[in-house]
Amino acid sequence: MAIVLYHHPYSRAAGTVWALEEAGVDYELRWVDIMTGAHKAPDVVALNPMGKLPFITDGDQVVTEAAAIALYLADRYAYGRLCPTVDDAARGTYLRWSFFAPSVIEPGTMAKAKNWDAKPVQVGWGTYETMLDAMEAAIADRRFVLGDTFSMADVVFGGTLRYMLRFDMIEKRPAFIAYSDRLAERPALQRADAKNLAIMKEHGLGG
Repeated sequence: MAIVLYHHPYSRAAGTVWALEEAGVDYELRWVDIMTGAHKAPDVVALNPMGKLPFITDGDQVVTEAAAIALYLADRYAYGRLCPTVDDAARGTYLRWSFFAPSVIEPGTMAKAKNWDAKPVQVGWGTYETMLDAMEAAIADRRFVLGDTFSMADVVFGGTLRYMLRFDMIEKRPAFIAYSDRLAERPALQRADAKNLAIMKEHGLGG
């Protein structure tokens, strides 16, 4: 049975397509028109009470949250290939930067954009500059988060960075640009981008 991704290209589900392509599993994209509020429809909320995308169904299993979906796919369908095994010391680094993206980068960038007033000791991202320095440290002098080995952490961490660079949401440090360019060479990412673009065109959405 194919995995079903509840999808709209203007949501984080666009990045989940990349995770699915990297995992190499059969999947179906189920259109949810967030522009008309379809993500709040009863049948969607019954699966994800947050009424947000993305989420997947894998048989009877429902998984929500983009990072959780990516890590789930790696563990279940690409264990040891897209994620270090539980007895591999690299798994700590893998998990560290996978969780850093949604828990630090996303709120930290939003705080900067909205000029939220918070003391560094009160928030997970500390200061904006500290956050950027930590991000750079994750990829400095290496091709991917785990060195020369690509992993699902790059889909989560790298996908977040790639999105923010595209929309000028984060400082364009040379290390960030170079890393994003390396990710763009991934055939799975190219397939995912093509699928998202095709769906935009199909539904008359701008790129």
